[in-house]
Amino acid sequence: MKKFNSSIIALFVASATLFTACSDDDHIPEPPATEHYVLITLADRVSGTKAGFISTFDQFPSGTISNATDGSLEGQGMGGWRTHGNDIYKMFRTSDYATGIEKISIAPTGQVTAGMFLASKDPSAAAKYFGTGNFVIRNDNLGYYWDAAEPTKIQKFDPTTMSNIGAIDLAAAVNERGKDIPAINFRAVGQKFLAIKGNKLYANITYATGESQIGFFDDYFPDVYIAVIDLASESYEKTISIKNTGSIAYINENQMYDFDDNGDLYIVTQGRSSLGGQSKIARIKANETDIDATWELDFHDDFTREYGGKFVNVFAKNGRLILTVNTEPLTGGKSGNINTADIWKFYSVDIATKRFNPISGVPVGTNPGAAMAAVEVDGKILLRGSTTSGENGYYEYDAATNSATLAFSVNVGGAVSGFHKVTVAQ
Repeated sequence: MKKFNSSIIALFVASATLFTACSDDDHIPEPPATEHYVLITLADRVSGTKAGFISTFDQFPSGTISNATDGSLEGQGMGGWRTHGNDIYKMFRTSDYATGIEKISIAPTGQVTAGMFLASKDPSAAAKYFGTGNFVIRNDNLGYYWDAAEPTKIQKFDPTTMSNIGAIDLAAAVNERGKDIPAINFRAVGQKFLAIKGNKLYANITYATGESQIGFFDDYFPDVYIAVIDLASESYEKTISIKNTGSIAYINENQMYDFDDNGDLYIVTQGRSSLGGQSKIARIKANETDIDATWELDFHDDFTREYGGKFVNVFAKNGRLILTVNTEPLTGGKSGNINTADIWKFYSVDIATKRFNPISGVPVGTNPGAAMAAVEVDGKILLRGSTTSGENGYYEYDAATNSATLAFSVNVGGAVSGFHKVTVAQ
């Protein structure tokens, strides 16, 4: 009997060993992944369709590189982009410059192609009222965007499938003010500013008076109004305001706001006209939902009283803001210096003291406009340096010395507009 039981025990042990071995052999390993550095450049600022290129590199670029290769994506709307993890999105369709949300596809080989496109529900409205495709992403399966077809609603979408999944109607919040003012001919919410902080969605409210570029630098009220939406219930909570500034931003590919490491949100307002006037940077502190009444950065009061201008970007890190600011009075039009001259200089600003410190090493260049003026990749803060004289690349910033040195330059493809790192599954 003992011998029989021992045999049975041995059999069970062998079976268990075999079962364990089979389980290990049947385990499916994670597919290998490849890393790519992705660069976007803008070749044509003048035509209005922002022609340019997107390319990938297997290693962090160095020296002088071309951004127009066999694997590049060439097309329109290459002024910049928005990123979420390993995904890249543009507000303009590569093929025809239509506004919406286009997802960029990157193959394991590094080949770049234009992917799925989420179009306006009414393309004719999107062509008339700029801003369709202004968006913010909450997670891999939920984002929010504005569509001119339904201007007082915030649309919901799935960033993975690029499909519309509903909307939040905020008409009542929009009509809390200005309802019976004839001069206001267009109202919207989220047209120019959408941000998520904590469990709240922030969306600017537009009260426009103009007949062209409606909703941009034609604000009826001197204050900027921002609706606060609770995301747990997707319901309107309240409206907050940035006092005496005019227009919140001219929305393009770059986000005109940023979060510091402690969770404070910094918001750019560009002022009363495209050339500035009352341009500010406002703050919502990490654990609050109102504009911080104790702090704001004012172009006129804090930077210079010698001439007018505006803030056009913000990057926040460790209690410091990195900005580009015009170094002489702005002029508009096709030949104006706002977009064509080397007048935009990088400064770091100590948030506590509001002191502006010029950053050395990066050239004074052209308006970063829609481009990503400052990005962080591989722990490196990179500043866009692009001039009319041919300097063109990203410069690595050293916070300790408040200076920058050239990381890489681009000689083919146009002005650098964005740099990002992605990991692509095989």
